[in-house]
Amino acid sequence: MSYAIIGFGKIGQALAKAFVRSGIEVSVATTRDPESFASDAAAIGPEIIPKKLADAVKADIIFLAVRFESHRDVAKALPAWQGKTIVDVTNAYGVPPEELGGQPSSRVVAHAFTGARLVKGFNHLVAAVLDQDPAVHGGRRAVFLASDDDSAAAEIGALAEKLGFAPIKLGGLSEGGLLVQARGNSWGRLIFKDLVQFD
Repeated sequence: MSYAIIGFGKIGQALAKAFVRSGIEVSVATTRDPESFASDAAAIGPEIIPKKLADAVKADIIFLAVRFESHRDVAKALPAWQGKTIVDVTNAYGVPPEELGGQPSSRVVAHAFTGARLVKGFNHLVAAVLDQDPAVHGGRRAVFLASDDDSAAAEIGALAEKLGFAPIKLGGLSEGGLLVQARGNSWGRLIFKDLVQFD
């Protein structure tokens, strides 16, 4: 299984650190030349492999950690996304609901990535919290996952556990998924909630 993070701002770098803590190799890419962020990647760890966008999107599981407005630009990197799982880490705060056709923002993202399985996840934590070790006082930091594809949610749940998190599945994108999606100028009720699960 191969992994990539598209977007290498604060959230992308926080996700990269989670992979390094678990010793899992992950490609990182932006729309810029990989040499422009190679030193930042090297500072995080040798498991972080800077690539061009066209090469990074060949991964099986792709974390979309860009601004919501940029998701369509990333989607153009491949004509079709069959066989891939997209983890939508974007937040559409400030985007008028009418621009989304009344749909959850993740449905709009899923539509752009034709053929991919989409899971909304890892987007409810601010970068400074996501950046931290998810092991907290003997528990594990929770990450919320929502998807209309149960097998994709299970796949990302298993990966979240490998990364040290406690995955909590919320159901479909239009059900529990709305709790972690911004609507216009309001945040979903679970966004910014930093919860720890004790087994």
